[in-house]
Amino acid sequence: VSTLRPRGLQADIRVKFKKIFIYLAIACCNGTGDVLLKRGMDNLGEIHLNHWTHIFNAFIDPWIVLGILFLAGFFYAYLTALSWADLTYVLPATAFGYVVTAFLSRFFLHEAVSPWRWAGVLLITCGVGLVARGPSLTERREKDTPIAAAKEHHELA
Repeated sequence: VSTLRPRGLQADIRVKFKKIFIYLAIACCNGTGDVLLKRGMDNLGEIHLNHWTHIFNAFIDPWIVLGILFLAGFFYAYLTALSWADLTYVLPATAFGYVVTAFLSRFFLHEAVSPWRWAGVLLITCGVGLVARGPSLTERREKDTPIAAAKEHHELA
């Protein structure tokens, strides 16, 4: 005997999985993209104002190109999240990218990450957890939307 789940429950699980995937993509693509840009800029060296055209060499460095691609992935995931959730919910979730950045900076770039920085990463993680506990989208009455306000104004005229 097999138990069938209600169709609505399966759809709800699928939506939750997509949301988790988008938030992970935001954090991972943002942090990884930033670290790859740093790796590429370490190859390129300092950019000085009197030789500002040197920056164009960045676009042929494979680390920087890969970093740009990861940041484009971040931007796509960010826009996707903004399409179905409030900015005040999505923006703090992007801060989880700081955790990814700290770990990759420590283990990929071999940067020294002080205990104070790790404490800051922990604090950010706790803050993201607090924000994630609330609703992702503000419930709006029809009167609160600009279209509803225009309808009401038209009906009164």
